[in-house]
Amino acid sequence: MPQQPLVPPRLIAHRGLSARAPENTLAAVRAAHEAGCRWVELDVQLLGDGTPVIWHDRDVSRCSNGRGRLADLDIDQARRLDAGSWFDAAFAGESMATLEQMLTLIDELALGLNLELKVNRGRDPKALVEHVLPTLLDALPAERLIVSSFDATALTQARRQAPAERLPLGALFERIPRDWAARCAAIDAYSVHADWRRLRASRAHDIVQAGHALLCYTANDPAAFATRWEWGVHGVISDDPTRFTMPGVDQHPT
Repeated sequence: MPQQPLVPPRLIAHRGLSARAPENTLAAVRAAHEAGCRWVELDVQLLGDGTPVIWHDRDVSRCSNGRGRLADLDIDQARRLDAGSWFDAAFAGESMATLEQMLTLIDELALGLNLELKVNRGRDPKALVEHVLPTLLDALPAERLIVSSFDATALTQARRQAPAERLPLGALFERIPRDWAARCAAIDAYSVHADWRRLRASRAHDIVQAGHALLCYTANDPAAFATRWEWGVHGVISDDPTRFTMPGVDQHPT
C-alpha cells in the first residue's frame, strides 16, 4: 500500500495557467495563483551547463524568440531569450525560469507543485534527478509536492534519493500498461497520472482500489470529463482549472 502524505489535489494548473499566460513561466504561475488555483504542474530539465530550468520542449523554438536545443544553451544564453512574446505581446520580455526562481515563487505563493522530470531524447535522466532533487527537497514539504515522470529511470533514481514519506512520486503514462501495478510498486508510487482520453473505468477502479491517487491530464472540457469523476479520479490537470470550479471542490494542497 503506497504512503499517503498528502490529500490528492483536485485541480492542477497545467504548466501554470497556460490558457492565460505563457506556459512554464513565472507569469503563468502568478496567473494561476491569481485565478485561485492552489496547485500547478511544471516541467523541469537541464541546460547544457547543468542548470535546471522550467521548460517542456527539447528546443526553444516553440516558446521563445530563439532557436536551438536546450542541451546547447548555458544560463547566460537562456536568460537572453524572450519566452513570453510568442504567447502575447503583454508578456514580452518574460524570461525562462530557473528551478530556483520558480521554487522561490511557489513558496511565496504557498502553492502545491507537481514537477515533471522531463527527459527528452538524448538527455540523461540520472543527471536530471541529481541536479533537481536536492534543491527541490530543500524548498518544499512533502504535503505540497508530487514529482512525476514518464521515464522509469528518473523515477527510480528519485526514489533512491528520498523515501515515499518525503517524496511523493507519480508514474506518468499515456496508456496505462498491464504491468502498471508492478511499475508503481517498484518506486513506491503515490500517484498514477493518466491521459484522460485513454483511461478506462475498470483501470481507474483498480488504481484507486490499490490506494494510489489518480490524476488525469490534460482536460479542458468539464462536461466531457465528468464521467472520470464517477470512476474515482481524484484530480484533473488542466490548462484552465477555473473551468472545473464547482461548489465543494477543494483546491487546497493540504
